[in-house]
Formats: sequence, structure tokens, C-alpha cells
Amino acid sequence: MDDTNGQVVAGGNGEGNRLDQLCGPSDVLIDKETDSLIICDWENRRVVRWSRRSGTTQGEILIDNIAFAGLAMDDQRYIYISDYDKHEVKRYQIGDKNGAIVAGGNGKGAGLNQLNWPTYIFVDQQRTVYVSDRDNHRVMKWNKGAKEGIVVAGGQGEGNALTQLSHPQGLFVDTLGTIYVADSRNHRVMRWPKGAKQGTVIVGENGEGERANQFNGPIGLSFDRHGNLYVADYWNHRVQRFSIE
Repeated sequence: MDDTNGQVVAGGNGEGNRLDQLCGPSDVLIDKETDSLIICDWENRRVVRWSRRSGTTQGEILIDNIAFAGLAMDDQRYIYISDYDKHEVKRYQIGDKNGAIVAGGNGKGAGLNQLNWPTYIFVDQQRTVYVSDRDNHRVMKWNKGAKEGIVVAGGQGEGNALTQLSHPQGLFVDTLGTIYVADSRNHRVMRWPKGAKQGTVIVGENGEGERANQFNGPIGLSFDRHGNLYVADYWNHRVQRFSIE
């Protein structure tokens, strides 16, 4: 198998809003149940689903007219979407166009029941929603059914101290409740143990740059089953892999 060349599995027909096109896709999930891709079609302000079966030539719209940044799915196949226009996270059953607010939804602000430009989200097995509250420089945790969230990383204003974040983006939470967050404008990835008042820098202590131990605007992160960390390094136009102790 030649793994140096990619294969187009969605879009590929130029930029546009037809059902066989995408425009600025920003996030993707695999729905194993239906063997399909669920895609943030960002510039088209819609969520689309494309079957992974060969011969698929177009997608179907699941949700449209939404200004969203992040996408997640729980083990019950509910989709979670962060809406940075409305400063909220909503949960959708597939086929439902309206959704239910599970975080924010009280206008733009810094209150515990508010968000300010939510981006990436992570949902655990208890349906707890973690959200990078980008312009509040914090990560919030909303327990299922909660009316307000809990600050679990940052929240001490914008800065580069170990108690602070600057425009947090990509997010991952392990089974112990440890939070990994791409601290984008500090050009670092931080780890915040459950209940900690400050985090530790796990990669990117060396400031903005393009060396192997540096980032320039890290935004997305993910782990594989061997514990390797993958970081989408936005302005360096690369994805880096790190072995984390």
C-alpha cells in the first residue's frame, strides 16, 4: 500500500456549496455505526455526512446555518458542536436540526454560565463536556445537565504563567481527568491534572519557532493508542508527533 499519496474521500470538486463540494473543512469525525465521515464544512456553515463506501459522490447535510469551530461525538452517537457566534455548545441527535444547549448559551461573557468564542470540545463517557473557551483563556468543564461550568485550566487572564493560557484550542481529556490543551498563542501544549491550579508544559517550552521542539500556533491535538501525541502546528504548516512520558 502506497501511504505517501492521499485518497480523496469527500469533496475534491473545487471550492463550493454543492453537495459534492466542501469549502474550508475544519474538522472530521468517523461514525463507525454508519461507516461515514462527519465533517465540519466550515465556510459553508454546515455539518455534512459522507459515506465511506466506494462510489459515494456527494454528502448529505445534517445541520446547516451554524458558525462552528469544534465537533465531537459521544458513545451514544450524539454530535456536539461549538457555535462561536452564539457562544454555546449544542448536542444533536443525528437527524435533529435543533439540538440542545449543553454549555454556554447565555450570551458572550466571562461568567461561569457563559463562553466567549468556544472552539474545540471533548466529551467523555459520562457526557461531560470540556470546551476550550478561547477568548476567556480558559478550559471549562460542564457536567451533564449543569447550568454553569467549572474552570479546569487557565481562567487567570491571558498570559504565559503556568496558571494561565492564551487562546486555548485543541483539547484531550484522559480517563483520569487529566486535560491536555494546545495553548496556541503561547506556542505550547500543557497538561493540567484533575483539580490542579496550574499546569505543566509538556512540549513547546522554547517559544515560537520552527525547530522540532517549538510550535507556531498549535491548534489541534490527538493521541494514538500507544500514547503518542500528535499536534497540528498551524503556522508551521505541519503535524508533529511526540512521545509523552
